[in-house]
Amino acid sequence: MPFSDLNFANKKVLVRVDFNVPLNADFKITDDTRMKAVLPTITKIISEGGSVILMSHLGRPKLGFEERFSLKHLVSHLSQLIQQDVKFCEDSIGEKAQRMAAELATGEVLLLENLRFYKHETAGNLYFAEELSKLADFYVNDAFGSAHRAHASTTMVANFFPENKSFGNLLENEINNLEKVLTAPKKPFTAIIGGAKVSGKINVIENLMDKVTDIIIGGGMSYTFIKAQGGNIGSSLVEDNQIDTALEIIRKAKKLGVNLHIPDDTVIADSFSNDANQAECDIAEIPEGWMGLDIGTRTIEKFKTVVKNSATILWNGPMGVFEMESFEKGTKAIAYSVVEATANGSYSLIGGGDSVAAINKYELGEKVSYVSTGGGAMLEYLEGQKLPGVVAIQQKEGFKLNEEQ
Repeated sequence: MPFSDLNFANKKVLVRVDFNVPLNADFKITDDTRMKAVLPTITKIISEGGSVILMSHLGRPKLGFEERFSLKHLVSHLSQLIQQDVKFCEDSIGEKAQRMAAELATGEVLLLENLRFYKHETAGNLYFAEELSKLADFYVNDAFGSAHRAHASTTMVANFFPENKSFGNLLENEINNLEKVLTAPKKPFTAIIGGAKVSGKINVIENLMDKVTDIIIGGGMSYTFIKAQGGNIGSSLVEDNQIDTALEIIRKAKKLGVNLHIPDDTVIADSFSNDANQAECDIAEIPEGWMGLDIGTRTIEKFKTVVKNSATILWNGPMGVFEMESFEKGTKAIAYSVVEATANGSYSLIGGGDSVAAINKYELGEKVSYVSTGGGAMLEYLEGQKLPGVVAIQQKEGFKLNEEQ
């Protein structure tokens, strides 16, 4: 049943969220995007007369409690976001957590301490999952960014709510939007694939090959394609062990009739620095001692034309080192061309940490169709993998790991 059709009156709801937000040295949140993303789920539950028990991880603590990773630092800001006081439990399971959950009144919200203070969380321990389940009578997973992990709170806990579990608003939207590009997308369908390495994107490219009409290759990975075709790439980033993979992608695209767009020219620099000496040249003729750090002027125009003529657009990965102002032109141009295409009726999905960072840097998030909150989870979904956190909600019989718990 869709999340919007559920009624949570008089229910205690255990909600897995992704509050893995960045904190500065004073424990102040520097980017609350992930917290804002789950507000519709929290608001729906409490407005219908339910109470909410939130659980999340933060960072990668090594052994037990670490002050810098405590979720207590999020309580004040979360209270402001939902416009009511949020209660906090210094534990995730046990007597105190159970008591505080039981005492929650209608419409109240409780935040549990960092789940990863327990080693059982990442181990997918069933006992830990069962202890979490004792806090509520309904389970909602709204943490898409962690849905690819078979952890206790994202996957195993669903076993204890066979009839009382669902996706939250955010996770449901993530799946629905990903399915738009994976299931009968409108053509022409362009996948813009960038980033540093071919090895990190090969499975995505292969899974999309029979769905897309066009693939744009950009970023550091493009130099592996150029070297594979005999070009000179100077000191540019390259994966020599992926040369054959790049050639196979070129062959497969030609066989399937997919238009594979590789850069023609590049912005080069004599060092990896914003203040380095710069020039533009043919991407296959980079001098020794120089490295490519962005796509060039001709390539920008070529790629913009492809994007403009697309009905469906998936963008994962930047065109260059956009974090440096000197090498952001290509990524910025792609961002604005995706926005233009969207305004003209195209469907656009942006996903992956760097692509999302770029869209946010240029304040264009509201001008594309959907911005995914999942990095690794989105990539695995696009690769065609089954995400444990998704399967656990969809299957009545629950989800089991192969190893002993």
